[in-house]
Order: sequence, then C-alpha cells, then structure tokens
Amino acid sequence: MSKKIKLPDYETTALVLQGGGALGAYQAGVFEGLQEADIPLSRLAGISIGALNAAIIAGNAPEHRVDRLREFWETICQPNHPFMALPPVVEQSIFDINDATKQFLGHWNAWSAIMSGQNGFFQPRQPAPVLPFMHNHPAQTSYYRIDALKETLERLCDFDRVNACELHVSVGAVNVRTGNFTYFDNQETTLRAEHFMASGALPPAFPAVEIDGEYYWDGGLVSNTPLGHVLQGRPMRDTLVFQVDLWSARGAAPTNMAEVSDRMQDIRYSSRTRYVTEHFRQSQEMRHLLWRMLKDMPEDLRSHTDYAKLVEEISTAKCYNIVHLIFRNQPYDLHYKDHQFGLAAMRDHWKHGLADIRKTLANPSRLAMPDRDIGFVTHDVHREELEERMDR
Repeated sequence: MSKKIKLPDYETTALVLQGGGALGAYQAGVFEGLQEADIPLSRLAGISIGALNAAIIAGNAPEHRVDRLREFWETICQPNHPFMALPPVVEQSIFDINDATKQFLGHWNAWSAIMSGQNGFFQPRQPAPVLPFMHNHPAQTSYYRIDALKETLERLCDFDRVNACELHVSVGAVNVRTGNFTYFDNQETTLRAEHFMASGALPPAFPAVEIDGEYYWDGGLVSNTPLGHVLQGRPMRDTLVFQVDLWSARGAAPTNMAEVSDRMQDIRYSSRTRYVTEHFRQSQEMRHLLWRMLKDMPEDLRSHTDYAKLVEEISTAKCYNIVHLIFRNQPYDLHYKDHQFGLAAMRDHWKHGLADIRKTLANPSRLAMPDRDIGFVTHDVHREELEERMDR
C-alpha cells in the first residue's frame, strides 16, 4: 500500500480523466491509490467515462468515494438480463485460467453489452432505428437509451455536494448544432446528471442529451482528454496533475485485422496527450526565457507599453508537474475492450490502475515542485522504466 504523502505547496492538485468506456475502471483504481496515499485533490476534469467517474468522486464525501465508485462499477458491469451473465464466482474462475479464457469472456461480455446493454447504464432502444431515413426526436436518435444512467447517477451522487465546489469540476461535451467543444464547470453553472451524461453520449450508440435547449454528444468526438483545459486555466497556479489515459498513443504495428481495429481506436482516442503536454512544456520554457530576458532589459525600455503587457503575462508563470498514467493493453484486451463490461475484467483493470499509481507514488520525487527556472516536468513510470532498460 502507498504511504501517506505530504505534497509540496501546489496551489492546485488535479485529476484528469480521459474517455474509454469499460476501461474506466483503471481510473477508479488510480483514484483509490490517491485516496490511500491521502493526496488531497482540488480539481477534477473528465470526458466520457472519465466524466462519470468524476461525478461519483465529486458527488460523495471523501470517506465514501472509493466505495461509491466500486458500487457504480459493480452495477454497470452486469447485463440487463441476468441470464446473459455467468455467476461472478464462475466468471472469475474462468478469467483466471489463461489469456485464451480471458479473451473468450471478453467476446462474450462485449456481445452481451451489444445485445442487452448494461445494468444501470444503457439498454437497446425499442423499436431499433434500423431504417436510416426514419426521423426521430434528437434525444431518441440512437441505438440505445440511457435513462438508467440518469437514475444511477442520481442514486450514487449528491449533486448539491458537486455544486458546493468542494472540488472544482469540469466535464467536456460537443454541441451537436454548432460542433463547438464546451466544458461544463461547477464554478460557472449548476451541474446536473445530464451534464455528465452529455459528456459520455457517444453516437450513434447513445443519444444526444438536451441541456438548456441545446443537444450535446460525447466530448471525445473532438478531444478525448481535458488536460489542455486544466493547463490553460487562468490565473495560472502551481499545479500537480495526475493525467489518467485509457488509450495509448504508442503501440506495435498490427499483424491481423482485429489488431488493426484495436490500434485505430488507440490512436483515435488517445487524442495526442503527449502533443498537448509537449506544446505546453515549450510554452512554459518560452515564458521563463522571456521573463529572464525582461529582467535584463535596460531601464529606459521598461516604460514601453509592450514591456508592461509582457511583464503582466509572464511574471505570473507558474510551475506544472504532470504525472502521466496510461492503461496498458493486456493480452486479452482486443478491439472490443471499451465495451466488454465484465465483472472480472473490470476488477482486473481496477487492479492495474491501483498498482500503477502505487508504483508511481513509491518514488515521492516524482511529485516534487519543478525547478522555477524551467517551470514544467512530466513523469510516466512506464516510459521511465522503458528508458532505463534501453540504457542498460
């Protein structure tokens, strides 16, 4: 177990959660490890399943958050029709045999999700919209209904607590009419279950969610990670970010068609998190470089209007530490991994998230405040281990 950790004096400690369907249990494991280490969060940002996890976390008292997350995942990882599920003990026993049986269960659970939906989450729409030219209300134009998700969120979340702003919460969605990406933020609006549902309303499976007369789809259609939103926040603050991704931008070239589908999903939904990180790192380096140059400028140039504007912007530059955790595909995770809502697979993903954050926190130096002359640092325990092996 992680030891209790005392953080440096960060002004913001953020948990940033990417979308990824059934893989989101990995994020729950990461959160359990943060709770275990007594790391105080002040900021939550999520998209899709990351938004749903954020709702559960923000909508409960700290001592109940892990239990409510587990209840949420134990609920949605059961099919709507009990006869389509193996008894949990039997499923776990089969899952533990080898990778072949894990893949068999993955196929079964993915097929079950498609055919019957998931308990407390979604169910097939009746009648199914099989005719492509049939017109329906926007909130009914999908293969599945998500009424049950609203009931689940309202049962497991206290939205008064969400809107009390104990945690600063933002979730991303796309306006269907304009195509614009938007963040629903509890410091700007009163968040309801619908805001979190909108963030996870991935078409054509799920319908657009109506909020104040507009319809919204899953934020992952535009960007599957809210990292940029957190980094671009103003005023700038010394910030520690735990960025939890469910899709890895890096991977081997596929050798069969199933691997092609899997790799396409990884690339599409990873949303170039490393690009966002690298772009922000370069911006921070430039801010600090300009600040050092401004301090050396002759006195007669300091009265210039542009100088004052630059000082106002750059003197507020802060330090950012991004701790990156990325779900690593297991041998049994194939192209259906985002909708194989099996109990055994969910618990395995949760276990890997918990193990990864424990491994990350085992070296407290990863949480250190960056050097003020640089102002930015990133850590990825898996990448660091790979680089160490390559150096040997």
